[in-house]
Amino acid sequence: MESTTGLTYKSAAGRWVIAATVLGSGMALIDTTVVGIALPTIGRSFAASVGTLQWIVTGYTLTLAALLLLGGSLGDRYGRRLVFCIGIAWFALSSAACGFAPDSTALIVARVVQGVGAALLTPGSLAILQASFSPADRGRAIGAWSGLGGLAAAAGPLLGGYLIAAASWRWIFFINIPLGVAVLVFAMRHVPESRGTDAVGHIDVPGAVVGMFALAAVAYGLIEGPERGFDSVEVILVLAAGVISGVAFVFVERARTAPMLPLGLFANRQFSVTNGVTLIVYAALGGALFILPVELQVVNRYTPFEAGASLIPLTVVMLLLSARSGQLAARIGPRLQMGLGPIVVGAGLALLIPSTGSRSYVTGVLPAMLVFSLGLAITVAPLTTTALGAAPREHAGIASAVNNYVARVGSLLAVAVLPALAGISGRSYAHPGALSVEFRKAMVITAAMCVAGGVIAALGIRNPEGLVGLRSKSPRHEGLQRSHDAPSPAEES
Repeated sequence: MESTTGLTYKSAAGRWVIAATVLGSGMALIDTTVVGIALPTIGRSFAASVGTLQWIVTGYTLTLAALLLLGGSLGDRYGRRLVFCIGIAWFALSSAACGFAPDSTALIVARVVQGVGAALLTPGSLAILQASFSPADRGRAIGAWSGLGGLAAAAGPLLGGYLIAAASWRWIFFINIPLGVAVLVFAMRHVPESRGTDAVGHIDVPGAVVGMFALAAVAYGLIEGPERGFDSVEVILVLAAGVISGVAFVFVERARTAPMLPLGLFANRQFSVTNGVTLIVYAALGGALFILPVELQVVNRYTPFEAGASLIPLTVVMLLLSARSGQLAARIGPRLQMGLGPIVVGAGLALLIPSTGSRSYVTGVLPAMLVFSLGLAITVAPLTTTALGAAPREHAGIASAVNNYVARVGSLLAVAVLPALAGISGRSYAHPGALSVEFRKAMVITAAMCVAGGVIAALGIRNPEGLVGLRSKSPRHEGLQRSHDAPSPAEES
């Protein structure tokens, strides 16, 4: 049972809470997107290798993914506003460290620390809305949070591109300092404290530590392997340590009374298949969005601002179609969309192959981005709903967190391994001719991953039995009407 204050959507207090949570989660979201736009500039500034650029991205994702579930548990136990505010302050201070970094090593360390702050604030933003608003207005508050967060995601690459062109890449981090101060003021003055009163057991620190070590070791081996050689003793030992730690993580989680990652959820086939598809699709997405901004700037000669603007269709299409996609999945079941959507995503990635080297955005990149975005809009809403619907009602929150965790792990691993698979190493990313060839290979790989994800979903996902039964027993129009009235997968959980 959670404490609630019953805020209303139209009240001034309610809008302050929405503003604080949107700005807070938006900081972490924007930082993820703008760094990708800045990678070529950062690479030139530090004469960095591909491995260094990978660590600038994965260092942040590593701690964010590994500590995300722990951050949610800390908020439930010690107070969501408290942990949210600590995360905001931590994120802002580490952003300053990123901006002042004298070399690439210092930047990577600061990014790792920054990911810890993101892991503290990210789960708290949505939990605060869930606990603060009355049941009647909770949906509207979460919808506003989602929509405004989408606008923040769209503005992030544009803002980042502008700051890089007008000032320096360092300002994509410095901008977080005044934003952080504003969020802290809003939160301390207007956000009510809440905590989960049914939180029991000890915080799963051992699970978080072992899990983070496993991810770090595997990421290190995959990133350093192409340059040091996968046959080098160091890489072999680190990869082995990562695999052993991964096995140990399973045993640690099984032994915990309140595990960070409840492995029992994966006994449900629907939940396991959905998260498997999540891992594959988000790996393809993370890998593609790591390489695409670099390719646009190095090969297609886009400015940082133009590269950021090229990603706007992704957010616009998602905002326009995601809700409708979710409604359709609730009516007909998720199997069709989860099978078809990843294949459409793969088609969009494949369409990027001939765009390399073209200065024309309208005839080159835009068609591919529209197809890519359409595929994600078809996929994401039913995928998330199915992950929630496969878990018991009392585990809906942790099921959502696990799905988020799996998505981030997929992105982390893809950024670590995709450049090696595509042949991008050293400073080859700075040479248009070499990068053009390697980019095409990367898009073929990510497109194939998405198609595989779609096939797995089509074979493994099952529609709710009520939907299937009603369609088989009723005339077409009656079946559709009853399916529309039937509960969604999330409601059935």
